[in-house]
Amino acid sequence: MTRTTDNEKELKHMGERRSSVIWLQVLLAFCLLAPLFVLLTLPGGTMLTGGLWFWLILLMCFWMVWMMVAGSTVVATDELQPTGPRMLPPEEQPELVRALMDVQIATEQERVRAFRGRLKESAETVFTRLESELSDETVPLLQEDEQFGAAILLMPKNVKRTILERPSRLWLHWLLFGLTFLTTTWAGAMHQGVNLLEEPARFMAGLPYSIGLLLILGVHELGHYFTARRHGINVSPPFFIPVPFALGTFGAFIQMKSPTQNRRSLFDVAVAGPLAGLVVAIPALLIGLQNSEVLAPGAEPSQGLLGGTSVGSSLLFALISKLAIGEQLEYGYLLRLSPLAFAGWLGLLVTALNLLPIGQLDGGHMARAMFGRRAGETIGSVAMWSLFLLAIFVWPGLLFWAIIVFFIAGRGTPPLNDLTPITPGRRVLGCTTFLILALILIPLPHAFWDAAGIYCPYL
Repeated sequence: MTRTTDNEKELKHMGERRSSVIWLQVLLAFCLLAPLFVLLTLPGGTMLTGGLWFWLILLMCFWMVWMMVAGSTVVATDELQPTGPRMLPPEEQPELVRALMDVQIATEQERVRAFRGRLKESAETVFTRLESELSDETVPLLQEDEQFGAAILLMPKNVKRTILERPSRLWLHWLLFGLTFLTTTWAGAMHQGVNLLEEPARFMAGLPYSIGLLLILGVHELGHYFTARRHGINVSPPFFIPVPFALGTFGAFIQMKSPTQNRRSLFDVAVAGPLAGLVVAIPALLIGLQNSEVLAPGAEPSQGLLGGTSVGSSLLFALISKLAIGEQLEYGYLLRLSPLAFAGWLGLLVTALNLLPIGQLDGGHMARAMFGRRAGETIGSVAMWSLFLLAIFVWPGLLFWAIIVFFIAGRGTPPLNDLTPITPGRRVLGCTTFLILALILIPLPHAFWDAAGIYCPYL
């Protein structure tokens, strides 16, 4: 009778927590609509360039992203953070665990049992046996442990199912996509000097930018989505983030509702997005550059948000520009990007930001899968500080993106089997992908700018 009462209390508590999450999502939808309403009701429909309005709504958008990522896991935080552990004596430790590990410490926290010690067999063999020989109601996790080498965690499946596998709300995803389409179309038209709030009939001016950017972001996230589904991971459809100023969006992301099986699946899901996005971003940039305006030294660009852009600020961008424009682009010349080219350029920037080896960014997951938890966290800390230093001393425009990364990156979620290393082929692919990151971020070296005929603003 006592056990039944405890279960009823637990279910009631979890229901209350789920209700609070639902109310948070309702509040999130309201906050997403509020900036658009403010934009539409401003006198003359001007952009939100006033300092107070800009920073208030920017702060609201950061808060919304944090609520999306962290708010939906509030149940998991409460359920998996007990008041204190209970030591498990040898007679309460499963025979299978003792056969696979030299157990040094065994504890139980809110029905989650943790065993720390040295493995007697390889990590892959241990995890395979745990999965096959444990009951269907238990989920094993194999993690690193700094003191003893390894940790085996046994989680009841009903906890995993309740906390990690809640169904998606498709209406929210479609709402976000629709709002992002509106805000990016408005932003794309504004880049061309067209205010759609005053001239709504000229909405076609914003479509090349809007469609190009949403296609790049969408394909990027679908690369994650389908790779995750192929590995049997429960994952949400993409969340698009609309903002009623500047670029019209802060990007998109998916939410993984169940953990990855091992480092290999973690790596595959992480690397699939950036590579898929580049498949669209590079052709969009090549096509868009052919319709871009080449500016001679000292020439004033025509009206638009982007203005004159040096292609020498990125090795990859410089290469693509020379392929698309050829002899028209000479030393000291600048470019005013067409809307489609601007979307492609943003695609490169988004890819680079996602490939930064920090926390829950794609590069952070890749670094963890390639080098392990401790090395991955060290790399992430160095990358985060480097990003801020680059923003302060090299390119001040990077500070805006550094702040976004700081807010949304967080800490990566470990796979169930966090000990088995990835294959050599995946390691080569990971190094190649990080090389692409370097090609996007590193400016054209001084030795090449004259030969390539491209101006580099950093030298």
